[in-house]
Amino acid sequence: MADAYNSNDSDVAAIKELNETYSKIRTEMAKVIHGQGDVIEKMLLCILSGGHALLMGVPGLAKTLMIHSLAELMSLDFSRIQFTPDLMPSDITGTEILQESEQPGKRMFEFVKGPVFANIVLADEINRTPPKTQAALLQAMQEHEVTVVGRSFKLDEPFFVLATQNPIEQEGTYPLPEAQLDRFMFFIKVVYPSAEEELAIARTTTGGSKPKLEKVIDGKKIIEYQQLVRRVPVPDHIYEFVVKLVRSTRPGTDEAPEWLSKLVTWGAGPRAVQYLILGAKAHAVLNGNYLVGAEDVEAVAPSVLTHRILLSFHAETEGLDSEAIIKRLTSEIKI
Repeated sequence: MADAYNSNDSDVAAIKELNETYSKIRTEMAKVIHGQGDVIEKMLLCILSGGHALLMGVPGLAKTLMIHSLAELMSLDFSRIQFTPDLMPSDITGTEILQESEQPGKRMFEFVKGPVFANIVLADEINRTPPKTQAALLQAMQEHEVTVVGRSFKLDEPFFVLATQNPIEQEGTYPLPEAQLDRFMFFIKVVYPSAEEELAIARTTTGGSKPKLEKVIDGKKIIEYQQLVRRVPVPDHIYEFVVKLVRSTRPGTDEAPEWLSKLVTWGAGPRAVQYLILGAKAHAVLNGNYLVGAEDVEAVAPSVLTHRILLSFHAETEGLDSEAIIKRLTSEIKI
């Protein structure tokens, strides 16, 4: 299969071009963001896979700056929505208003687009708004369109939602239910920078003007890269590995190991299989490879599965998290 794929010179050239583009993006992002390379890579993987990401991190870790800078590099429209308890669905999707028409004395309704009509949307603290407003955004994520007063409006492509949650101050919030969490391809943890990175932040961000970023690609090229990712071949044993991995997260089934039953109450669904394959394809091409390997699956498995595994009380009392369980599962499954 690898030989057959290598004969497709256009795709091989496109993967090399994508790899070079990734290097340029990292170079440009380093002008304004110190560290967080893993977070930036995972956001790119989501964009290349056509998925969405949920970021978890305390305030002040440059989440907004990262995604805004990424949108600027990609020549994409950026929109930020600050989710609050009083936010209504129409505040993000848009609404119809009564306007004067060209004919005197006659009025007509005109749709005014909301902030969701952008290529990259930052949904800041999505768990602080009621479920009705959360659902409006999730419909846009899933269907790439919004419905207002019975009319549907398509969103511009590419369309990517980056939602954030604050791990502190949970009082008065509306946690996303598991069915809605499942719509996010990746769950990305944003951690504190290292001492060296924080020193660089202090030196470079407290004086002078902000560095100017150069545009690297545009929306049309991103769509081409998304199509390229879907064409990357996957060997049969990798498909089998992914299915075994996902099925092993479900307690009470024949595929799940005995030790998992007391640690997990609910496992990942079929959407995890799709996202693992797509994420592994994107990881392969982003690193200049022409065929998906087990290392690509293992690289994206924590981000895809962490929010799809519901831990038991026993696991929490033992101080275990989803990542530890996923790491053990991937090490035990034989390819």
